[in-house]
Amino acid sequence: GLGLNPGDVVVNGQINVYNQCFGTNCIALDNFWRSLSNLTINVTGNKPGGTPCSNATDFWAVSQAAPFRRVHVNGLLSLMDYCDGSPDFASGGFIADSQFTGASITNGSQQQWVTRNSSLDGWSNGVWNQVFCGDPGAPAQSFGVAGANPYTTLTTCPATEEEPFLYTDSQGSYRVFVPAVQHDSSGPAWAGGSEAGSSVPLSKFFVASPSTSVLAIDLALAAGQDLILTPGVYNLDQSIVVSRPGTVVLGLGMATLVPQRGNAAMVVIPNTGVKVSGLIIDAGPVKSPVLLSVGTPGPGSASNPDLIQDVFFRIGGAETTPVSATVSLLDNASNSILDDVWAWRADHGNAVGWTVNTADTGVVVTGNNVTAYGLFVEHYQKTEVIWSGQGGTDVFFQNEMPYDPPSQSAWMAGPTQDGYPAFLVTKNVKSFQGYGMGSYIVFIQTIATLFADEAFQAPKTPGVQFHDLLVVYLGGSGGDKSIINGVGGPVTSTDNPGIGTPVDLVSYP
Repeated sequence: GLGLNPGDVVVNGQINVYNQCFGTNCIALDNFWRSLSNLTINVTGNKPGGTPCSNATDFWAVSQAAPFRRVHVNGLLSLMDYCDGSPDFASGGFIADSQFTGASITNGSQQQWVTRNSSLDGWSNGVWNQVFCGDPGAPAQSFGVAGANPYTTLTTCPATEEEPFLYTDSQGSYRVFVPAVQHDSSGPAWAGGSEAGSSVPLSKFFVASPSTSVLAIDLALAAGQDLILTPGVYNLDQSIVVSRPGTVVLGLGMATLVPQRGNAAMVVIPNTGVKVSGLIIDAGPVKSPVLLSVGTPGPGSASNPDLIQDVFFRIGGAETTPVSATVSLLDNASNSILDDVWAWRADHGNAVGWTVNTADTGVVVTGNNVTAYGLFVEHYQKTEVIWSGQGGTDVFFQNEMPYDPPSQSAWMAGPTQDGYPAFLVTKNVKSFQGYGMGSYIVFIQTIATLFADEAFQAPKTPGVQFHDLLVVYLGGSGGDKSIINGVGGPVTSTDNPGIGTPVDLVSYP
């Protein structure tokens, strides 16, 4: 929607994402890379040709990289499509800054989900991992309780900032609204009728297309302009460099950046007020050490943090030739906020294989006091998340181990450490909080028997704490010898409660 508030654009009906059907197998597991934002849906049951199954429900059957932001839904929202047959598995997802009235949300088959700063009118069931942060009406904390749903519930969110958005003002002119940072927040930022933040005229933005040279973009950024990247694929022979504090970089239609010469797609230098959102960043034909680098080591602004939102990384799957990157996202910016990031080394699609689409690590965080919501990091070949900054917080983590290591010797963190952890908090860290974090074992594209010593690894110190961890066995030979640091589990092909049944650890230490 292009209104200043969600109520300015109203849909009386439905906006639906359905399953994809392959023969009789109907699933939403591959419903990636779509988004909905800044409007109101009055769910009505008068769809032409609608069935009793589908008529009175809005369906958002998605998996990763499908943000649902700043939406007011009057009526029933279902996060799975239960009309197209069975199975109807889904593997999402992310809701933020939204309001739901008149009916509960049907979670259904959604394996995991994170909802933050949204007003809820009920939530039904859960599968493995459901995380709520700053959500009035959210279900009570119940993770790990026998017979209860796997709910991790935080009353408030520690540090949030909603995504900038394009809108038209009362004169019909385009502007971009940049919301202000919030601390200890609950509920939608717009619910009171006016939202804290600033409005920026379109004239302050350099509007680029895929044919625009990187030199022209960089010169505009250096000269003080903000940046809008219109839809399309940007093949970049050098990095887009964000050199000025407070710069807004807004991708539309999930503009896609592809470095061509081993460069980063984008380098953000300041630690103050840079907002980057709405992008897909693909690895290119020459290995990039980093695809997106944010900030520099040193202090950052808590009152005007760097912000990375709805930025999604692909290592393979889209390109027809081999692609490679060592690290997808490097966050050096203290006090920065990561909000809905999917870093994906492709397990299917084009040019996929252990020696074809190579990548070590999805996310590296070195900045202090970094807050992350909705980290999805999957299939990387070494440690998938490395967190070395002090005072960090991660609310929700979803991971699948790589499907395809050819042997145990090819997948070793050290001479005596089998496999790699999905999430590593490094030995220097004295304080960290993690909430609602899961790793899944899926060794299905190899004939090898593979083990990881632990899914999560962290220093054994009182200030480093994890709440509501889980590991799920989904296939292959081997598995995790423990959940974290030798505690919890094992979860392996020969020692598990059954395929798809989580093994939980409520707290560590």
